[in-house]
Amino acid sequence: MYCTHFGFDQSPFRITPDPAFFFPGGNRGAVLDALLYAITRGEGIVKVVGEVGSGKTMLCRMLEREMPPRCELIYLANPNLNPEEILPAIACELKLPRVAGTGKAELLHQIHDHLLARHADNRRVVMFVEEAQCMPPATLEEIRLLSNLETSHDKLLQIVLFGQPELDTKLSRHEMRQLDERITYRFQLAPLGPRELRDYLVCRLTASGYRGPEVFTPGALRTLARGSQGLLRRINILADKALLAAYSGGARQVSAQHVARAVRDSEYRSSTRLPRTLWPWSAVAASLLALAALGGYGIVRQGLPQAAPLADEREEEPPGPGMNPAELTAFSLAVLEARPATAAADSAAGSDPLLSALARLDRMSSAPEANVSGP
Repeated sequence: MYCTHFGFDQSPFRITPDPAFFFPGGNRGAVLDALLYAITRGEGIVKVVGEVGSGKTMLCRMLEREMPPRCELIYLANPNLNPEEILPAIACELKLPRVAGTGKAELLHQIHDHLLARHADNRRVVMFVEEAQCMPPATLEEIRLLSNLETSHDKLLQIVLFGQPELDTKLSRHEMRQLDERITYRFQLAPLGPRELRDYLVCRLTASGYRGPEVFTPGALRTLARGSQGLLRRINILADKALLAAYSGGARQVSAQHVARAVRDSEYRSSTRLPRTLWPWSAVAASLLALAALGGYGIVRQGLPQAAPLADEREEEPPGPGMNPAELTAFSLAVLEARPATAAADSAAGSDPLLSALARLDRMSSAPEANVSGP
């Protein structure tokens, strides 16, 4: 409705996970590269956790699109499978012939033979499990047992679990410790900070064909950051409604008032838990190791369009005890964004950038009150 008014080729904020609108900022690109590295290495079980609407499904679609051709995908979108249903679901995804009355042992044997044949052809089978936090513990145990299928050198099945923070709670149970110990890489999708939110909007608008001046005013950005809490799905919904409100009023820019109307209409609760881990250190380490081992292996993407700096942006003050979680998140992300300059300085001084980066990660992870998630 508003596309012609603003000059968009298509709606920029649809909530369907279209890879053409993938935003590599906010650590999403780093996590994607690290996931590809883990899959090509055959690292067993990998876990990706993010709050509701943080972009897990989009990341899953991008991972599917960017996987090497030699990878074969099993996609389990239904988490409500009981232990007796998991093997038939996998066999169906692998397009194995089904014979009535086939028992569990025989079905597992067929799957094992198929995985061995794929391994002999230098192909890798990868299984994506969405909404893993909803899976019964007994079904998750069946998935763990599948990770035992291996040769003397390689895993036959690479498993990626996508879930909400409740998955971490479930895996922390004593009876789930065997599965938890099998997870080699753990990634967390944090909400976007205010500056990342600006880049996200520019990325989506550019992908929709827009080439004009900034659509969202500085006040609109601040209101959108507060109302969305940095969660991508909320950003999309609120930005779409705010654009509609601006269109209905004949405005060419989205103001704070337009976003406020969208927030009131959406009635989001502000109790969403923000992840305490703001940077997936295992993703950084995996990406660095991948670049070192594979000579720059990774995804080559076009540069992210950068918005012009806001007139009222000021240098960040150190977080004090009175800062709320959103402000603390924004400050911490701004600090982390400055770290590539430190790495460049290390390289210019003649030191090994990989070792320097890992050393800095080690120092940060050992700092007081740090909460670092690693493999």
